[in-house]
Amino acid sequence: MFLLSSFFFFYFAGLGVYIVFLPKILQNLSYAPSQIGIIFSMVPLMRFFIPFLFLKFFKLDKRLFIISLILSWISVFSLFLTVKSYYLLLLNMAIFGMANTLVMPYVDAIALEKLKKDYGKSRLWGSIGFMSVGLILARYLTDYKIGLYFYLFIATFLTAIGLLISKNSTDFNLRHDNTEHLTFDMIKHWRFWASIFLLQVSFGFFYNFFTIYETAHGISILQVSYLWSVSIVCEVIMFAFQDKILRFDLLFLIRLSIFITVIRWFLLYLFPDQLLVSYLTQTLHAFSFALFHTATITYLFKLYTQKKLSMQFYHGISYGLGGFVGSILAGYFYGEYLFLIASFIAIASLIVLKPSQTNTR
Repeated sequence: MFLLSSFFFFYFAGLGVYIVFLPKILQNLSYAPSQIGIIFSMVPLMRFFIPFLFLKFFKLDKRLFIISLILSWISVFSLFLTVKSYYLLLLNMAIFGMANTLVMPYVDAIALEKLKKDYGKSRLWGSIGFMSVGLILARYLTDYKIGLYFYLFIATFLTAIGLLISKNSTDFNLRHDNTEHLTFDMIKHWRFWASIFLLQVSFGFFYNFFTIYETAHGISILQVSYLWSVSIVCEVIMFAFQDKILRFDLLFLIRLSIFITVIRWFLLYLFPDQLLVSYLTQTLHAFSFALFHTATITYLFKLYTQKKLSMQFYHGISYGLGGFVGSILAGYFYGEYLFLIASFIAIASLIVLKPSQTNTR
């Protein structure tokens, strides 16, 4: 459990550098918002495409995991060489997205197999890692190279721990059964799939530009790191105590989460320089992400008999395709109306979702 918890800690610590600080680093290096949006669209684009290739042509075994792990480290190291060149950075981020997409499923499978009910306790260290890097790096980020060195330091520990995990685990593969395609029907529930796609498009505005947006309105990078930490704390609390909440109608909970997300984005638009309002909106992450995520995957598990395939499409369509489109749009619409547009997209997500006749209580 120690190795797996350590892996989660460093994996999400690296994600903290990627989400919280890398957009600001690129802005300080004179990248335009549209360029930042395109650069950060590469990882979710790979997240969308790779599972389809993996499903048909590859198997995720120990050998591919090690290759992906090392390739991720090389991509982080290559940031020193590519960060000032738009096209080289674009290529590097695509390679990073391709490799990184394959790392977590392997470790998650091992963790779920070995830890079972204790998986949540181990995964909790990921949230701690995310918060820690935000609170520490914000105090020392005086130059972009400090951020990159910090990222490389984390990636090095992550790679070493990942290699130890692979060494101590028996080889297996995560190849899916292609026969699941025969009866998997997305058209019947297209409104639901469209809704989760649109919500993640709105989140593309948040994940890639929240740090830039807040600092542009006079909030310090240190305060922004606190804001990110608050969202993670609230996310963890919701994950820990949502069992009883999930006994309610799942579609109602999903609608509630989307509605709260609409309010969240609209408040950021109305009060961009009000720190207390920003903290309030971050507490809503407990609903916007944690409750929505769990209610959605629970709903899908009840809706489809093809459990693994429904999860694959959920991640591919929402965090993959939705994140990709959201990154591109956010880059082009960045400015005063950024979160107003995000709120409209979230409203569209709410409108398109209609009750299903399937009983998913």
